[in-house]
Amino acid sequence: MLQRHALYPAGTMQSVVTINGGSSSIRFALYESRAVLTKRVAGKLERIGLEGPTLTVTEAGSAAVCTPIAAGTHHEAAESLMNWLDAHPSFGAVSAVGHRVVHGMSHTRPARVTGELLAELRRITPYDPEHLPSEIQLIEALRRRYPRLPQVACFDTAFHRTMPRVATLLPIPRRYAAQGVQRYGFHGLSYQYLMGELARRGGDALANGRVILAHLGNGASLAAVKGGRSIDTTMGFTPTGGLVMSSRSGDLDPGVMVYLARVGGMSATDMQNLVSHQSGLLGISETSPDVRDLLGREALDPRAAEALAVFCYEAKKWIGAFTAALGGLDTLVFAGGIGENSAAMRSRICDGLRFAGVELDETRNRANAPLISIDSGPVGVHVIPTDEEIVIARLTLEAIGNGGKQGETA
Repeated sequence: MLQRHALYPAGTMQSVVTINGGSSSIRFALYESRAVLTKRVAGKLERIGLEGPTLTVTEAGSAAVCTPIAAGTHHEAAESLMNWLDAHPSFGAVSAVGHRVVHGMSHTRPARVTGELLAELRRITPYDPEHLPSEIQLIEALRRRYPRLPQVACFDTAFHRTMPRVATLLPIPRRYAAQGVQRYGFHGLSYQYLMGELARRGGDALANGRVILAHLGNGASLAAVKGGRSIDTTMGFTPTGGLVMSSRSGDLDPGVMVYLARVGGMSATDMQNLVSHQSGLLGISETSPDVRDLLGREALDPRAAEALAVFCYEAKKWIGAFTAALGGLDTLVFAGGIGENSAAMRSRICDGLRFAGVELDETRNRANAPLISIDSGPVGVHVIPTDEEIVIARLTLEAIGNGGKQGETA
């Protein structure tokens, strides 16, 4: 067992590892911090619990290396990751590990991992059974291997703790709100990065305006931000709510679930699997949850065309709703795998939004330019590749007392 990790004096080189655990994958990165925060390693463990799990690592200045690993369970995956970290020469300077933790309830800031925090996360696991169990397993595995190494939980929900009560209160009996059943919102680490990039591009005037952020990937959500503060978002009590996603249903009439329970005899576990893994683009198309696949098939497969149409319609509808909530719109930002890379989807979503001031320059859009709106339009439409990992690294260093670094680079 290695015990090389300690907090280093200010001004010396430190490293921080960021971990973003999912249901079948773990993304990680290693950042070095001296005068700037620089990513040195990026990696991903894929197909955890499935056939043929792999570890892909890209180091600065080198090509990606993909190797088979043992990852039949999250425990095995964590062991494989820690074995790789142990063998890496930069791991000796690691000061802390920062984790993306999807659900943080009332937390507004990152928190050092303690026994009390782990107990709290275990208690709220029913709030997010899709993410929290694997995240907790990763934290516990690292604690056992490196008991002296500080770990920091960076919460996806924290960004949205500024939402007004009218945006968080659910229309169910108040006793459930007292138990923490409310709208929380997610993708907060991504949104924090996007707001920082907006400020870098256009200064405080741009970032403090009326902004809609669209994080469109396998998981998809939108957020309405005014004066730099989240005032509403599409995801609610869990990351399953809101916009239709790759395999998640998004918002769904609760009567549908009641019907399925009564007629189909579905259990809570069955329903969770249905709305999280069998719905969304996959459910409508019956072929694929991937927008790229569906775009390739839509000309010949009406199911694929309908899935894409529903996605774009829902996104357009939410943009209209959030424009009303904001009292107008100054800036629209696209991010995430779909938002950053699919000119076709951006164009379809923005089609018909001229009434709100949204008008694309299609030449810029096809080129995935940073600014894809027309110069004379009242709403700036931006494409910003998001970077949750650097936000985790920054927050982790702040939480262990290192303070923020200026001039971070990905």
